[in-house]
Amino acid sequence: MMRISEIDIDLLLTLDALLTDQNITHAAVRLGISQPAMSARLVRLRHLFGEPLFIPSPQGRGVLPTPGAEMLRPRVTHALHSLAALLEPVRFDAAQSHRTFVIALHENPALTLGSDLLNQIRKAAPAVRLRFALPEMKRLPAQLEEGEVDLYIGINAGAHDSWIRRKLFDDTFATAQRKGHPRGQQPLDLNTFCNLPHLVVSSVGDPFTGFIDQTLADMGLQRQVVMSTQSYAMAPPVIAGTDLLCTLPRRMLQRFSETLDLFSPPMPVSPIAISMYWHPKNNHDPASKWLRSQLLAAAGLES
Repeated sequence: MMRISEIDIDLLLTLDALLTDQNITHAAVRLGISQPAMSARLVRLRHLFGEPLFIPSPQGRGVLPTPGAEMLRPRVTHALHSLAALLEPVRFDAAQSHRTFVIALHENPALTLGSDLLNQIRKAAPAVRLRFALPEMKRLPAQLEEGEVDLYIGINAGAHDSWIRRKLFDDTFATAQRKGHPRGQQPLDLNTFCNLPHLVVSSVGDPFTGFIDQTLADMGLQRQVVMSTQSYAMAPPVIAGTDLLCTLPRRMLQRFSETLDLFSPPMPVSPIAISMYWHPKNNHDPASKWLRSQLLAAAGLES
């Protein structure tokens, strides 16, 4: 039985040229090799297949393929087409795709980007589905490596050094109150900020203490935190229906401007950077590149 290692693409091209031209000289010209080199390849082909494959034409013009060579013709054509297809660039047809993309992210970037991203994707790829999943930071490296998660969106804390990163946006913080709040529309001062009741979004540590409280403590101050939730999504409707204040990322709160008024916090608060992260193995993957381009568009950036 012929071993696959004994045949190479040069021999396949030689066999195809001889079947097409039925002339050793013409086939050599087609392949850009000398006639002796062509004859040497023909000797190798005869050895591999165990038969002459081509015999001199009785008319003295070129060579004639044997029945065995004729039987090889469709196989050679198929093999060369398959090899050519192998070398074609892999493409992602978004308009025809039914793929489900999984993005790991917390509620803040989900609320900030989610609707714009979905609307962007629906225009270009109506059958593509999108799944947002809360990130499990301990499992996330393996999930990205194994393809369970396509992208992670979040802040730098917890991101793996080997992941590739692209910043989506910087965000500042704002303090929100309901429309018609009894304190009015004047800018917030520290005294008012500390004396009014607050809602805190907290998922780790003391549920009634956030980074704002640490900042105030460093200033020798304290505010009134009367309610805590783990959900960013719960905060806007609670603020809109109460007299509580809540300090959260501005871009997210702007989504609820019809029911909330936003003010600058009366103390220095460092901005945050929201980025998307992906595994290096997917850097050149057409589907991953397309998804990243959709996220950049949703964030108002160019890919």
